Amino acid sequence: MRVTFVLLILLNAQPAFAQEIQKVVIRPDFGVCTVKKWKRDWPGCRYEDGVREGHLSVVKTKNGAAYRVDYAVGEIGPEKGGIGWRSPIQPADTVELAYQVTFSKNFDWVKGGKLPGLCGGPESVTGGNRANGTNGFSARLMWRADGRAEAYVYHMHQPEKYGERFPFPSDFRFQQGQSVLVRLRVGMNTPGRADGSLDVWIGDASTGKFRHVIRRSNMKWRQTKEISVDSLLFQTFYGGSNKSWAPRRSCFSLLSEISTKVVDMRTRSH
Repeated sequence: MRVTFVLLILLNAQPAFAQEIQKVVIRPDFGVCTVKKWKRDWPGCRYEDGVREGHLSVVKTKNGAAYRVDYAVGEIGPEKGGIGWRSPIQPADTVELAYQVTFSKNFDWVKGGKLPGLCGGPESVTGGNRANGTNGFSARLMWRADGRAEAYVYHMHQPEKYGERFPFPSDFRFQQGQSVLVRLRVGMNTPGRADGSLDVWIGDASTGKFRHVIRRSNMKWRQTKEISVDSLLFQTFYGGSNKSWAPRRSCFSLLSEISTKVVDMRTRSH
């Protein structure tokens, strides 16, 4: 991965409204990604799951290079069943993550699994580590049984230990073999107020037309300004708490066109 910073100054606007875009450039270095190559392409990550096990490859598609993630039959979690790492980005109060995802034609939905998202704070606030306002937060997507989908979020007011789920509209389904575009935006709250935001749009890769599937304006992510959106949580795996979530056959997903964007620089924390 080569990270490219692009500064876009909007017409008829003050520079404070600039958008800062950080793109993931996938090198056409095709084949299984070794740990050495991963470290070269993803510098500064706190940990790495699934690369050493051979779950990550770079493959050629009609639109260029893409990451292929192979899920291990009978396994869950990023360590044994998929991939996962936390990659630092430009810290800000409002950040939008975009990527394209394609599920293989034989994809086994089972009970569900995780897709990439955003996070921030000094700790990894996932896996039952509840958000307390000072340790951080996370916001990822999940596929669920039959291709249903939801946002899966760790925030200060989550009702249960393992995050809160915000389902997509009931008529939405991910489709096997079809590419979709994802835009996930997190906006930090004012400390002491529940005025943060979470938005998700899903787009048709063939037309570029998006549908707004999640809109939340009452989120409480933090209780200190020291917490911001500071990382891309690049994860995809099955699970779930036990192997009843695990895939029953070999399947994979493709991820490409990955970028993060500071939406409004007036709200930047750094």
